[in-house]
Amino acid sequence: MTGVDGDGNLAGTADLAGTFDLAGTFDAVAELYERVRPTYPPELFDDLARLTGLDGSGARVVEIGPGTGQATRSLLRRGWSVVAVERGPQLAAVADRVLAGLGDVQVSVGPFEAWRGPAGTFDLVFAATAWHWLDPAIAYPKAANLLRPGGHLAVLSTEHVLPQPGGDPFFVHVEDAYTAAGLSDGQGGPKPPEAIPAPEVGAITASGVFAPPTVCRYVWSRDYTTDEYLALIGTYSGHIAATAHQRQVLYSAIRRLIGQRPGGTVRKHYLNVLHVARRLEDPGSPRARP
Repeated sequence: MTGVDGDGNLAGTADLAGTFDLAGTFDAVAELYERVRPTYPPELFDDLARLTGLDGSGARVVEIGPGTGQATRSLLRRGWSVVAVERGPQLAAVADRVLAGLGDVQVSVGPFEAWRGPAGTFDLVFAATAWHWLDPAIAYPKAANLLRPGGHLAVLSTEHVLPQPGGDPFFVHVEDAYTAAGLSDGQGGPKPPEAIPAPEVGAITASGVFAPPTVCRYVWSRDYTTDEYLALIGTYSGHIAATAHQRQVLYSAIRRLIGQRPGGTVRKHYLNVLHVARRLEDPGSPRARP
């Protein structure tokens, strides 16, 4: 989406960072989040199991920032045991409700940086569209400390992209609406997927506690009606943080633009980038073999 990065932060709300906790905005729309946020491609979890060697059931997983369980469901389907650490109490309550009966899952409320889990006992630390909210100086060593020898960190990032050809030109045309609302990033629309680098490779490699990651990429799309699309962007942190006037200007323009289309829908393309990195056998030594 124009004016929005991979998790829905509007460029025009960047100046709020010092006074407004964007990472905490999702908790205010927990029920809507559960209703409209998409899940992830099944093949992504096939690759995750293959790259980590966790092909059977019984693996122990810490999931950071599960939201209401968009990725958690797929982890549980593999028979894995999941401790889901969610900072938002309303999101955690919804996750606890909707995940009940789906497998061995425990939802813990609070920020990952402050969460205390048993060291050296987990096979996988996993974060889907949530790792970028963490303090990397704490998150990387903490994740490594939680993992058993040979365990893995998996970080999944999400971007809105515009394939060429095949992308929906709506996301270029809607730039004027973001500009009018004072929320444009000036990019003129989303980038094509091939222009998006794997965002966590450098930081994971430089962490000193994980080997360079293996990266897999997934491009997929979903069609939205006007109401569905407005509900979706209503769960993006930047849209929540925008003023009521900004949202009114933007949403009215979006409703008008989609309403003028023959099919009355938009097609949004997503790029998921999966980074899977093995914990170094000696986290204190950059020469440790993966």
